[in-house]
Amino acid sequence: MHKPRMHLLASFDIARLQYLDEQARPTQELPDFATPDTLQALYRQMALARLVDDRAVKLQRTGQLGTYPSSLGQEAIGVGVGGALEKDDVYCPYYRETGALLERGVEIEEILAIWGGDERGQDFQHAPHDLPLCIPIATQLLHAAGVAFALKYKREQFDEPPRVAVTCAGDGATSRGDFFEAMNLAAVWRLPVVFVVNNNQWAISVPRAAQTASKTIAQKAIAAGMPGLQVDGNDVIAVRAAVADAVARARNGEGPALIEATCYRLCDHTTADDAGRYQPKEEVRAAWQCEPLARLGNYLRGAGLWSDEQEEELQRELAEVLELALQGFAERPADMNTAMFDHLYARLPEALLEQYDQLAGQ
Repeated sequence: MHKPRMHLLASFDIARLQYLDEQARPTQELPDFATPDTLQALYRQMALARLVDDRAVKLQRTGQLGTYPSSLGQEAIGVGVGGALEKDDVYCPYYRETGALLERGVEIEEILAIWGGDERGQDFQHAPHDLPLCIPIATQLLHAAGVAFALKYKREQFDEPPRVAVTCAGDGATSRGDFFEAMNLAAVWRLPVVFVVNNNQWAISVPRAAQTASKTIAQKAIAAGMPGLQVDGNDVIAVRAAVADAVARARNGEGPALIEATCYRLCDHTTADDAGRYQPKEEVRAAWQCEPLARLGNYLRGAGLWSDEQEEELQRELAEVLELALQGFAERPADMNTAMFDHLYARLPEALLEQYDQLAGQ
């Protein structure tokens, strides 16, 4: 049988970025932002995110919070992403966002209020442009594309300063249509938006290999027509550098990008899950050897930029910060009974008027 002759139309490569390897050794010259002060600040924020997560899980176990999604082992992604944005940029978060929210200036008390069922926590005092946390899988990616369209329109029509939308999602979100639709629209319209995927290897209880055949998540950018890059998500320097570069491109009118940050989820998917039922124990043990807080901490110690005394002082400081936030959360006045309607509807449907009146009278 005759074999038809074909011509190569295009070829693609996916690169991976890393600055600190698994033994906390530099793999290349660090970027300009990686000064001792900045690296110590990144370490502090990751340590704070871990502390907040740990306490939030305990609060949930004692009935003081609802279901909570920890980011244990994923702190470098949130802190790296949040630190790469300008104050007036717009962050469109999903639910595993403790590190990013802290880096954006969101108060610990606000984070706890959200998971305690108080929607007023979503009205971020120090990040008023950012969107509320998004629980449905992947819908925040469409929100980010819409926000980016608005930012581009306002820049072109009203000569406003360039701003960028950034959004984050888990690896499971990349198997949903919202993901592809958002990227397709963003690339066609060259929108100022950056998509970051937290590839923690598990889409709830399903391993990555069982829910996508792609060798990398980053290569999904190719079909959309935008740059795609994989970074070591346990390396906060690499995450921040990659996101900062993508944000700069978007701000300059060069369009969107997709960044895949690889790490490992060292916790349950949420407090409603038991990851011990499906995560191989040897895999988890190996992942603990690569986790982001120890990696940056070991680098700082090796470079003479961190000591046991500084670590002890940091832990005392963070404990005090957390206790003040917990006190504020405990003393937070309860919202009105009608809040479940007030935060959902601009105009209440007639079918709910009777229920509203009953709650308002309690």
